[in-house]
Amino acid sequence: MTPVRSLARAMLSGIFVVSGYRNFRAPGRLSAAAKPVTDKVAPMLKKAHPSFPTETETLIRLNAAVQVSAGLMLATGRFSRPAALVLAGTLVPVTVAGHPFWKNDDPIAKNNNQIHVLKNIGLLGGLLLAAADTGGKPGLRWRTGHRIGHSRRSVQRAVRTARREARIAVRSASTARRLPG
Repeated sequence: MTPVRSLARAMLSGIFVVSGYRNFRAPGRLSAAAKPVTDKVAPMLKKAHPSFPTETETLIRLNAAVQVSAGLMLATGRFSRPAALVLAGTLVPVTVAGHPFWKNDDPIAKNNNQIHVLKNIGLLGGLLLAAADTGGKPGLRWRTGHRIGHSRRSVQRAVRTARREARIAVRSASTARRLPG
C-alpha cells in the first residue's frame, strides 16, 4: 500500500473511530435524535430476526461499535474495501437521524444541519472511492477478463494441437494401410 493511500485511509477513518467511540460510551445524548429513525427500522429488524435488539440506545451502541471496528480496519488496510462499504452503510442512518435540516425552522440550525449533511455526503464519496480502490492491483473485472482471454487462448491451442494430432494419425493410418503385410 502506498503512503498516500495509507494516510488517506487513516484520515478518512478517523472521524468514524472517534465519533463511534464517543457514541458507544454515551449513547443517551443521541437517543432523542435517533428515536424517530430507530422506531421506523425496528419493525424491519424484528421481521429479519426476532431476537435482534430494537432499543434505541442498543442500536446506537451497535452502530458505534461497527463504526469503530470498520474504521480501524479501514485505517490499517485490513479488509479496507468491505470496511469502507460498511462505513458507508452506517453513515446513511446517522445522517438522516442526526441532521434533519428539512425539519428545522430556525435558519441557523437549518444551515448548520445542511453543512453537516454535505460533509457526510463528502465522506460517503470518499468511502465509495475507498471501496472501489484496488490498491494499484488489477480489479476483479480486469482479472476476470484476463482469465477468460487466457482460457480462450488455451482452448484454441488445444484445438489446434488436436487437429494436428488427428492429421498425423490419419496420415499414419493411410501409410500403414499401404505397407505390405
